[in-house]
Amino acid sequence: MLPDYRDSLDYLYSLRFFGIKLGLETIAELLDRVGNPQQHLRILHIAGTNGKGSTAAALAAVFHAAGISAGLYTSPHLHQFTERIRVDARQLELNEAVALIDELRPHADQLQATFFEVTTAMALLAFQRRGVTWAIMECGMGGRLDATNVVLPELCLITPIALDHTRHLGETLAQVAGEKAGIIKSGVPVISARQAPEAAVVLEHRAQQLGSRLLLPDRDYCWQSHPEGFDVRAGSFELKAVHPTLPGVHQHQNLALAAAAAGYLREVGADLGSSAVRSGLERVCWPGRLEWLPQKMLLDGAHNQAGAAILADYLKQQSLRRVHLIFGCKADKQVLPMLDLLLPFCQCLYATRPLVEDAADTELLCAHAADHAVAAQGFAEPIAALAAAKQSRGTDDLILVAGSLFLVAVIREQVVARIDKTPIIG
Repeated sequence: MLPDYRDSLDYLYSLRFFGIKLGLETIAELLDRVGNPQQHLRILHIAGTNGKGSTAAALAAVFHAAGISAGLYTSPHLHQFTERIRVDARQLELNEAVALIDELRPHADQLQATFFEVTTAMALLAFQRRGVTWAIMECGMGGRLDATNVVLPELCLITPIALDHTRHLGETLAQVAGEKAGIIKSGVPVISARQAPEAAVVLEHRAQQLGSRLLLPDRDYCWQSHPEGFDVRAGSFELKAVHPTLPGVHQHQNLALAAAAAGYLREVGADLGSSAVRSGLERVCWPGRLEWLPQKMLLDGAHNQAGAAILADYLKQQSLRRVHLIFGCKADKQVLPMLDLLLPFCQCLYATRPLVEDAADTELLCAHAADHAVAAQGFAEPIAALAAAKQSRGTDDLILVAGSLFLVAVIREQVVARIDKTPIIG
């Protein structure tokens, strides 16, 4: 790793001192000082609770397959910071990251900008200077006051909404949906995934208020899952027998949402042929999410209750019952309800602490597992938990790593021999 890059990252991470700062004043001023790069881009803006990254990556893969250079901004990263900013499916080069941080640093210091605000500005600057027309922007948290909401998009997408980050977004589904719906702009079309009724009402009301066309599943686009993949109809095209690389039936909804976006973009002149849409949907990769590794190991960054429910459904569908679960997450998550969903599949729990502030207490996790008649051990370090799971499991038993993407990253780095760049296209 370049010394300059390490120093630049140290500075960038130091901005976490300013914590989470919801609001658009600082990011708007920061971007204004560097020429408002967002005004030169055609932007697709994605909010939601789960599935944002998969949907964004699928859209980037569709543009790549069509031969159209596009920017992709996602968070968090799995292994390397530059995963957050990609152009034409390739991560930002280290020297580009250094130059952008150096350029933004004086302004960030004056404005006391946060890590996420500076990173968002870096992405928009990189996209403008690389000359891309399209930029796919994933919200970091919420939507209404998220730094990415400084943009004026051509199209908004909202993935399934569930309770998460309740300290910042609200304690009811309607409140969370209100924050997510904050990305909808006057007259800008929005495509929604299937939503719980409480969230759907909020989105419909917001779109109606702003005069925004709302495209809904099972009305404006639809998909049908089957054992080999899924069929999807979106706008002016229909694809039969799509065979995605991403495992899990739940991904069919995310990929159908990306297909619906492609269908709308075709209507407004984007050259996204049916073959490019198929190729993108089938070849997109999103490491650390239901990712199978050798020696019967499964990684999934299920970081909230809705994600744990999806993971539990997958385990049931695949008849995976002899599970050794390495689990850890932040204490502010729905920790015990998440664990309740996974314990019925478990032979043993290996509770550990991911590299995050305020990690869930391992003793609490072990005691909860014991209450459910599941053997449990606590470990201060994820690698120690992995070693114990490998030693204890039987030949046909599965090791599952879940609860936090930060935990998944540590284990993945240990298991995968060489990690330089995480692909989004297989």
